[in-house]
Amino acid sequence: MNSFLKVIQLHKNEPVLIKRAAKGHRDAQHMLYEWYAPKMLSVCRYYIKDVQHAEEAMLNGFFKVFSSLKNFRAEGSFEGWIRRIMVRESISFLRSQKHIEFPVEEIDFRNECNDPINTDIELDQIQQLIDALPEGYKMVFVMFAIEGYKHHEIASMLSISEGTSKSQLFKARKMLQERLQELDKKTSYGIK
Repeated sequence: MNSFLKVIQLHKNEPVLIKRAAKGHRDAQHMLYEWYAPKMLSVCRYYIKDVQHAEEAMLNGFFKVFSSLKNFRAEGSFEGWIRRIMVRESISFLRSQKHIEFPVEEIDFRNECNDPINTDIELDQIQQLIDALPEGYKMVFVMFAIEGYKHHEIASMLSISEGTSKSQLFKARKMLQERLQELDKKTSYGIK
């Protein structure tokens, strides 16, 4: 009897794993979940402050992933396809929890501050600043600055105008920049 068994690692062959998962093979679905869950939790966490709620949105997202896996056409990356589902699920979750407002004001974009900030602020502090943004600002900021969506895509996904998307992004950036400057001043003076 041969003491060595040849083991084929399915997770290294993503297309095969996706096909098996689409056919309802639980082991393949589990592997895909284990592989992508940490990244997708991060995606949901960008939008949803509370980690438990972000996990709930992620789990609902994976349910949709596995329910519609037969529709994946492999025309782009599988991770990108999952990510888009997670973004939509996070937005749906936030909408179900409360009404998200996108206030529209006249803004002079010519006065936009673009001064670089030299700072030693930690990543978790930046996440806290993003979490503290009003929901509309936060959602547009994350979709544009982190996810890389264009304003017309954001407008379509959130059912707002492109102008509103641009306005929300401008306000979010301005608010973040002001808060980063405040934190930078505090750290410069040794204040916590």
